[in-house]
Amino acid sequence: MPAVMVFAPVPQLTVTVEQPSDHGPELHVHPGGQGVWQARMCAGLGAGVTLCAAVGGEIGEVVAALMGHETMEVRTVRRSGGSGWYVHDRRGGSRDTVAEYAGAPLGRHDLDELYSTTLAAGLLADVSLLSGPAAPEVVPPDVYRRLAADLGTHGGTVIADLSGENLTAVLNGGVGFLKVSHEELLAGGWADDDGDKAMVAAARELRRRGARAVLISRADRPGIALLDDDPLLVELPALQVVDHRGAGDSMTAGVATVLAGGGDLYEAVRTGAAAGALNVTRHGLGTGRREAITELARRVEFTPAPT
Repeated sequence: MPAVMVFAPVPQLTVTVEQPSDHGPELHVHPGGQGVWQARMCAGLGAGVTLCAAVGGEIGEVVAALMGHETMEVRTVRRSGGSGWYVHDRRGGSRDTVAEYAGAPLGRHDLDELYSTTLAAGLLADVSLLSGPAAPEVVPPDVYRRLAADLGTHGGTVIADLSGENLTAVLNGGVGFLKVSHEELLAGGWADDDGDKAMVAAARELRRRGARAVLISRADRPGIALLDDDPLLVELPALQVVDHRGAGDSMTAGVATVLAGGGDLYEAVRTGAAAGALNVTRHGLGTGRREAITELARRVEFTPAPT
């Protein structure tokens, strides 16, 4: 079984109100955040997953209890500050934010314990996946640089899905595979527009700065992959969208699972694209049946990207 360690530093409690019929509203309460959604998809694709996270306060107790029901090993560090949460209302069809809190910044002792826990788990894994916090101020960027450098130095494959200063930091540490969205590249000044040539140029710069392979997601447009200096357009299967959130996280998880199992970069990107495409057809983030992803992966097409 491929072994994946997921660094999910500050998971959140997610509360969503929906009304799928006239029989009244439904309340859905789950652990969430980028790392949790990625770990869930990795586990669904057949990986043995170890998730490393810090939780605190009353919300943290609830998050930890809910994560205990996931099909993965969870290693939690009890932190001094409170965990984050959000409340979303989907009764009108769209996702409206009622209230949200990213969580308190991790303290020095919290970071020391979480770093040690994550390093120990990552050294035993085939792949380490570094995910981001709900807000940049919650986790110092240098944590990502250190983890990428330490895990990479000792033979592990490091995959990152980050933005802003955390993206720059992980590049400085060196990363085996970087997944990033075009919105994050535009916001970070890596590209001036989301056209094919601009995205390929951004991917090359990311590789020059420390990423050995790059995958750029572009919502409903073909993704951009830079694999072994080979720039490719990644055509995703077209499916009806229920909720676009979490597609990029599922894409990263698909890549991580295949690479952990010894697959090559092209197979990894195909599976990641298929996982992301399937996730938009579902309300649950980081979910999707393995057999459907396997079949959709056969329908992912690569074509040369203009440079």
